Amino acid sequence: MACLQNKYCILFASAFMLKKTGTSPPLFYKWNALSLITFVHLIWVLLSFSGSSSSSLSYVLLAFSAAHSATWTYGVNYGRIADNLPAPESVVTLLKANKINHIRIYDADHGVLQAFKGSGIEIIVGLPNGYLTDISIGEDRAMNWIKENVQAFLPGTRIRGIAVGNEILGGGSLELWEVLLPAAKNVYSALYRLGLNDTVQVSSPHSEAVFANSYPPSACIFRPEVLPFMGPLLQFFSMIGSPFYINAYPFLAYKNDPEHIDINYALFKDNRGIYDAKTKLHYNSMFEAQVDAAYVALEKVGFPKMEVIVSETGWASRGDPDEAGATAKNARNYNRNLRKRLAKKKGTPFRPKMVVRAYIFALFNENLKPGATSEKNFGLFKPDGSISYDIGFTGLVPSAAPSSLLSLKDIAAQGWLRSSYSLIFMACAVVLLQSLGL
Repeated sequence: MACLQNKYCILFASAFMLKKTGTSPPLFYKWNALSLITFVHLIWVLLSFSGSSSSSLSYVLLAFSAAHSATWTYGVNYGRIADNLPAPESVVTLLKANKINHIRIYDADHGVLQAFKGSGIEIIVGLPNGYLTDISIGEDRAMNWIKENVQAFLPGTRIRGIAVGNEILGGGSLELWEVLLPAAKNVYSALYRLGLNDTVQVSSPHSEAVFANSYPPSACIFRPEVLPFMGPLLQFFSMIGSPFYINAYPFLAYKNDPEHIDINYALFKDNRGIYDAKTKLHYNSMFEAQVDAAYVALEKVGFPKMEVIVSETGWASRGDPDEAGATAKNARNYNRNLRKRLAKKKGTPFRPKMVVRAYIFALFNENLKPGATSEKNFGLFKPDGSISYDIGFTGLVPSAAPSSLLSLKDIAAQGWLRSSYSLIFMACAVVLLQSLGL
């Protein structure tokens, strides 16, 4: 192990791997991916021989994961209120084949979390509304829930967030309004004590019902009866660095007022748009207007720097006779155009530097959801795994199912490896040198 005493050996290994990258794109991607794995493994072995803790390497890899995660814009909600959906293992295959790397679920189902182990897909789990009162009573109850439903699956399953409740403020019972903040605080405190607060984010998605008015965007304010609860919650989330999650549905707005809303404005298609005279900003899509309305409301109550993330948005492909716009054609147009919009990684008129991120509702049609027909038909995919309509995704085809494992070349083609490999080599080398005292 004389090499451990010679820092030039490390530089030689790095130079060897970099030299192997070559210049042609195919070889470049292939060797950088292989080199990354080889280099990380080399460091792990060397740290083991040197007697150093492997925690330093874990921090480097965690930092890399966080940097990669920060580039995402497109996620999907994986609801499961149905009795005919594919097994979670098949869902992993479906998501990876379509390069969907971020999902939300509405609980912490162990079968789902186990199926996603090793997939690399980042998950926000849900703490259901029915648990909030109990969790709000004491941190020990939050600790038990997190140990059982989050910590037990880390790090293999990439749980990156806990949504504490769903659409609590502005709807439901006043009792839940009162326990939301205590529950969120107890969840965060438990994560902090477990050393997971930098890995797992705490949030709580809201519906448009928290706003008193959202048109035009500059007029948006929180409802007076909601603000006494929303204000302290926002203060806490600002303190711990959590974003504001909003469920924004142009479909619902259009369905409720089809006579006064241009369907093209709701679907990202060519239209006259709207002009906000106060901000002098023009909007060509209702989606962007809804996002900016949330930014305006946050700014008015003292949180101008808080990020807005759309936790749900989508369009129903079927509906009841009185549900205007609920057609497969409109659902295809909305979701296809939204996907294109998010792929641009741009901000909004009011917040041009804040890249828009959104989770699409939903992955599958859900035949057991209560309510109107539209509630059962938001899925990008049908229960058998086939596409509901074509927006560029591939369905599960039994005779030729897509591979459940992305190749290294596929991963490189996504772009993150091209821009990050040298940073990882450098960071790992620094950790190794420091650990060895060189």
